Amino acid sequence: MTATRKTSTTSESGRTGRTGEPAAPRDESTAHLDSSAHLMNRISSRLAHQLRLVQPDGRLRTHRPALVAVAHGSRDPRALETVRALLDRVRELRPGLPVSLGHIELNAPLLPDTLAELDARGTGSAVLVPLLLSRGYHVKRDIPEMAATARVRTRVAAPLGPHPLLVDTLYERLVEAGWDPHATAAERRASAVVLAAAGSRDPESRLDTGRTAALLAHRLGVPVLPAYASSATPTVPEAIRTLTSRGRTRVALASCFTAPGRFATECAAAAPWIAASPLGAHDKMAHLLLHRYDEALTAVPKPAASRKLTPA
Repeated sequence: MTATRKTSTTSESGRTGRTGEPAAPRDESTAHLDSSAHLMNRISSRLAHQLRLVQPDGRLRTHRPALVAVAHGSRDPRALETVRALLDRVRELRPGLPVSLGHIELNAPLLPDTLAELDARGTGSAVLVPLLLSRGYHVKRDIPEMAATARVRTRVAAPLGPHPLLVDTLYERLVEAGWDPHATAAERRASAVVLAAAGSRDPESRLDTGRTAALLAHRLGVPVLPAYASSATPTVPEAIRTLTSRGRTRVALASCFTAPGRFATECAAAAPWIAASPLGAHDKMAHLLLHRYDEALTAVPKPAASRKLTPA
């Protein structure tokens, strides 16, 4: 039996039909509309992508995580002025890095408001750098809980202390107040320093402050005794009495406070000799903020602690 094979016939447009009949030519206007629609879709898609990179004010959105300095807050207006000056120095050291400020309490903007504003600007992530000098309730609980409510992705950096740059700043503030780095051996034997800090019930806060005191003692070559403005002992007057009872008649006070405020003022008033200024907008503190920011970007995230924390 001979198989019957279907044949195709080439149409005028070059296409063939399966039954041998010429295929109907495609309407040129339809083909033109299809290609135009495809082109418009591509243009719209690319334009939407470009617009997502632009903020409402016309500036390009940044993909670099913002640095958010988290201050405690104070009713003393000098505190806010000092923190703002410190952040201005940070911006000078790292041009192009978005730097913002948020407070835990007492001052505006509060941290949740700062994070909401960053989200409105299109910022995708931020590193929160506590302007605190040891671990404690604020670093472990307050700041993470505030950050957890934000749409912006966040990670919390380590507090500013202990760290050699912090010790350098404490040392230089003491020298500014009158500490003689070239004191004789006899003068050193009569000298000591009280390191005044805010204080916390968290034992890790005491460990951090004690470590800072040990580093400062090594730098100065004299005893340095930590003391606290609240929530921990010894107090500054108690620490001074302890040192004088040991024959240290020249007791200076190092102010382990980020900025002026009630605690710093009260501690300085108790000093029997020289009292250093708070850390303030010192250049090394600005470098320390950036170091903590960079450190947080490269750190492996740790699981949240499950143990109950003791309030400061």
